[in-house]
Amino acid sequence: MARRFGEIAFTPEVQAAQEKRGSRQTYDRYIASGPTNNTITPKLAELIGQLDGFYLGTVSSNGYPYIQFRGGPPGFLQVLDEKTLGFADFSGNAQYITIGNLSGNDKAFLFLMDYRHRKRIKIWGRAEWVENDAEIIDRLRVPDYPANIERAILFHVEAISENCPQHIPIRYSETEVETMIAPLQARIAELEAQLKEISV
Repeated sequence: MARRFGEIAFTPEVQAAQEKRGSRQTYDRYIASGPTNNTITPKLAELIGQLDGFYLGTVSSNGYPYIQFRGGPPGFLQVLDEKTLGFADFSGNAQYITIGNLSGNDKAFLFLMDYRHRKRIKIWGRAEWVENDAEIIDRLRVPDYPANIERAILFHVEAISENCPQHIPIRYSETEVETMIAPLQARIAELEAQLKEISV
């Protein structure tokens, strides 16, 4: 449990709910003695480098949350330093809800899922969008990925929490499945060739 996470997530209303249901004392101890967990560790950076997608949450001016899936090749979400993540914002449906929300409220949330290893990472912070900055955009550009980049989005980390794997289903991407079955396909081809030689 991360102390900084508790400071952000455990609002008075949340604390009241915990108190009523008997978990407040436990979380008080975690907040008092737990690590700060407000920087990107090498282990987390390694996980981030393998992701091909994540969920980005922002808040609209009318108070409603907005969550959007962002996808790209593995590594498109980049660690710029221990407190900053960044990614290229590719052309989409031109609704611009995320950047509109960030223009009024820079509080944001990243939800990272690794179904293969049953891991989920929650990251609180503040985000900003950057246009007309060739240096930042080039730094976040993904080689050989054909999508048009409209801007960069930088995410400044304030708190990180990793959940337990309970209730997370194991799922594999198409690429992961192809990698897993490649030896089997090679063996099948080998056996078929042997059968062909025997039958001749």
